[in-house]
Amino acid sequence: MSSDAVDRAQRTLEEGISTDFSRAMSYGDYLDLPTLLSAQHPRSTPAQHDELLFIVQHQVAELWLKLLLHELHSARALLATDDLAPALKRLARVKHVQKQLVEQWDVLATLTPSEYAQIRPFLATSSGFQSHQYRAVEFLLGNKNAEMVRVFEHSPAEHAELERLLGEPTLYDEFLRYLARHGYAVPAAVLERDLTQPYRLDEGLVDLFAGVYADPAQHWGVYETCEELVDIEDLFQQWRFRHLQVVSRVIGTRQGTGGSSGVDFLRRALDLTFFPELYAVRARV
Repeated sequence: MSSDAVDRAQRTLEEGISTDFSRAMSYGDYLDLPTLLSAQHPRSTPAQHDELLFIVQHQVAELWLKLLLHELHSARALLATDDLAPALKRLARVKHVQKQLVEQWDVLATLTPSEYAQIRPFLATSSGFQSHQYRAVEFLLGNKNAEMVRVFEHSPAEHAELERLLGEPTLYDEFLRYLARHGYAVPAAVLERDLTQPYRLDEGLVDLFAGVYADPAQHWGVYETCEELVDIEDLFQQWRFRHLQVVSRVIGTRQGTGGSSGVDFLRRALDLTFFPELYAVRARV
């Protein structure tokens, strides 16, 4: 083989590339890969090939949820200090994370009913319904439900986090407070509502947003934020619907491992909404 062919068949290390990590930080060190890659503990006996897929799928989802919470907390804090532009940057990233969560259902959908049946007994009573990070995202976006907090009484730290979020303003609450500080006529009932309760549509707020949508150029920052929030809700609904589809495909109408009704339980979640006025206003434009 000629020297030219060898050069094309391999890439030699450039002078200066680090190769000695006995005293320097490596990629694996920075990411703590030994911990991350040793966190998969299949429980099936005898071992089932597809259990690793199931574990990795859900662990990756939890990592994306961790980032989602990081960005949502930051966006909420920025709105509270009137920093709209960086808050919108955070929301743009939230949408990209959501797209990853939607797309990864395609991987789990490769699991057939017979393959899942081989690992289902080893899940015992564990269920994605018990994800405290997922519940925290829902609380931050507005789907407050005190009954859900009881699911986490076995874990004091998770329980305390959700109790705290239950009583804190949602992302939408902070947006509405931002509007009020900037001269928009946000109804007092909205600003003074019980934060532990799910958000409910307010017709006065629909009127406010109708004015924004009637003249986007005059209200551009608010208008843009409204559309970002609609995008986030849209993607969240896509995630819920894709979840429903995959569960229906893999287990049909069987009861969920956590005791829920399974598909029927997931289908009811499609009726939930975070930002009702931003959908209601569309009939007024």
